[in-house]
Amino acid sequence: MSRIVALEVSDVRFPTSRELDGSDAMNPDPDYSAAYLVLRTDEGPDGHGFVFTIGRGNDVQCAAIELLAPHVVGRDVEKLCADLGGLSRELVSDSQLRWLGPEKGVMHMAVGAVVNAAWDLAAKRAGMPVWRLLASLTPEQIVELVDWRYLTDALTPDEALEILRAAEPGRSERLQRLEREGYPGYTTSPGWLGYDDAKLARLATEAVAEGFDLIKLKVGAALDDDVRRLGVARAAVGPDVRIAIDANQRFDVDTAIPWLRRLREFNPWWIEEPTSPDDVLGHAAIRNAVAPMRVATGEHVQNRVMFKQLLQAGAIDILQIDATRVGGVNENVAILLLAAKFGVPVCPHAGGVGLCELVQHLAMFDYVAVSGALDGRAIEYVDHLHEHFSTPVRIRDGRYQVPIDPGSGAEMLADSRQRFAYPAGEVWRGGS
Repeated sequence: MSRIVALEVSDVRFPTSRELDGSDAMNPDPDYSAAYLVLRTDEGPDGHGFVFTIGRGNDVQCAAIELLAPHVVGRDVEKLCADLGGLSRELVSDSQLRWLGPEKGVMHMAVGAVVNAAWDLAAKRAGMPVWRLLASLTPEQIVELVDWRYLTDALTPDEALEILRAAEPGRSERLQRLEREGYPGYTTSPGWLGYDDAKLARLATEAVAEGFDLIKLKVGAALDDDVRRLGVARAAVGPDVRIAIDANQRFDVDTAIPWLRRLREFNPWWIEEPTSPDDVLGHAAIRNAVAPMRVATGEHVQNRVMFKQLLQAGAIDILQIDATRVGGVNENVAILLLAAKFGVPVCPHAGGVGLCELVQHLAMFDYVAVSGALDGRAIEYVDHLHEHFSTPVRIRDGRYQVPIDPGSGAEMLADSRQRFAYPAGEVWRGGS
C-alpha cells in the first residue's frame, strides 16, 4: 500500500523581466515563477503541481500550499486517486483556510495546485496523460468530479449529464482527429508591450510562417501607441490573419469603450480583459458597446461562480480558463460544462511558465468529451521556458500536438528547479 509521505514546496523564478518577456500595460516587469510542489510517495511515482505567479507572489503562494500538507500527507495513494472529486471538496472545505477566500485568491490557487498534483499522480499511475484519463471517464464519473454548490441555478447535474451523454457518440472520432491534426493554437509571443516595432513586426511575420492564424497584442498603455503598433502588426501579417488584443484589466468601463472603438479599424478578433475581472456588469456594458468586437476574459476570474455570472449576464463571447487560477482540474471541469451549457467557446489562457503544458489537457478533454467543438477555439501559446519541463508541449504548424506521456505535464526538470530556485539558485546568485 503506497502512501503520500511528504508535500514538498519550492520557489522557482525565471528572470523574464530582464528582456521584458511577458510585459503588458498592467504588469511591466514580470518574472515568470512557479510556487512548485511535489506530492512525494513512498513507492513512486510522485505528483507534481504548481501555481503560476510573476515573482514575489511566490512568497505568499508557497506558504499557502504548505498549509494544505495535513490534508494529504499520510494518505493512501490508491484511495486518494480513486476519489479526486472528494479530495477537491475536502480541500476547499477547510473552514479556517476557506475564510480567507472563500474559494478565491491565494488559498484557492494553493488548493488548485494540490488538486492538480493529485491528478498528475493519478494519471501517471494509470499510464495516461491527464486529458486521456479525463476523456476515458463516464459521464457519471465526470459529474461526480464537480462541486455543485452555487451552480444549480445555471447548470444542474442532470443537465451536465445530458451534455456529456450527447457528446459520447462522437468521442472516438474526435479523439482520432485530435491525434491526427492536433488542437489549434494562437500566439502572444510577438505582442509583449515592451517590444519595439521592429521586433513586433519580425515576430508577427515569423508566427504566421510557423502556421499561426491568430496572434495577440498587448494594449492599454497609450492609445496612440496602440494605434501605431496595431498598424505595424496588420501591415506585417496582412488582412486575413486574426489579431486579438489584450488590455490586462487596464481600463475603467468608460475609458474602455471609446478606446476600443478607436481600434476597430484594425478588426481585432477579441478584446481580452478590458476591465476588472470581477466586474461582470462592466464586461457586459463593454460588450454591448463595442460589438461586433468580441469580449474575452478568464485568466484572472477566480472561481466557477464568477464564470457562471459572466455567462448568465451575457458578458463574454470567449471564455478563457486558466489551469492554476481556480481550484484545479475539478473546478475547470465545472467551468467547461458551464461554457457548453451557454454555448460559449473556450480559448484557454496559457503562456507563463508551464501553463501551456497544463491547460492543453483541459482543452483536449473539452473537445473529446464535453463540447465536441473546435470552431473558434484555440489555446494560447508563448514560445519560452518549455525546455524546463520533462514533457514540454509540442507545436506543429500552429497546432498543439496531443500529449502522449503519462501525467499532467507539470513536472519541471530537477536541474531547472535547482538553478532557478529563489533566492539561492545560481541564476539568482549572478550565474547564467
